[in-house]
Amino acid sequence: MPPSDRICVGAIAGSFGVAGEVRLKSFCTEPADIASYGPLFTKDGSRSFTLKLIRPVTGGVGARLSGVATKEEADALKGTGLWVDRTRLPALPDDEFYHADLLGLAAFDPGGVQIGTVLAIHNHGAGDLLELGGPGLKQSLVVPFTLAVVPAVDLAARRLIVDLPEGLD
Repeated sequence: MPPSDRICVGAIAGSFGVAGEVRLKSFCTEPADIASYGPLFTKDGSRSFTLKLIRPVTGGVGARLSGVATKEEADALKGTGLWVDRTRLPALPDDEFYHADLLGLAAFDPGGVQIGTVLAIHNHGAGDLLELGGPGLKQSLVVPFTLAVVPAVDLAARRLIVDLPEGLD
């Protein structure tokens, strides 16, 4: 399956314990949901894991991955993203989006002038922020991903409208 048909739902943050357990950082709204999507894959698809959650741990959830039996094997996987087939994820309401679907969208102002493209989505606890970049911008522009600032998202056309707050234009 091509990587574009997969979504990154978490990452291995390091080992946990001495028997191959790992500490996972889940990117799911409910962190424990990461275990409900079936096999998880590395980005290139070369490895797959079944997952069993053990308990919450600082900065994530403790888990066992199939094929990982030692602390050294768990340590070697630190930083590995965990991907799931898109078809295993739930459908979202019209006003919610998977971050992977927003990356690369062209951003236009309400008058139809292209501002740039979505480079990244950040969340520092107060809501999602879109990082926009492009040739017309001297530096990246970060805007809140709210209905007031981003009133329209058209995934089919690969574009969104950004009504820049006063002072950011």
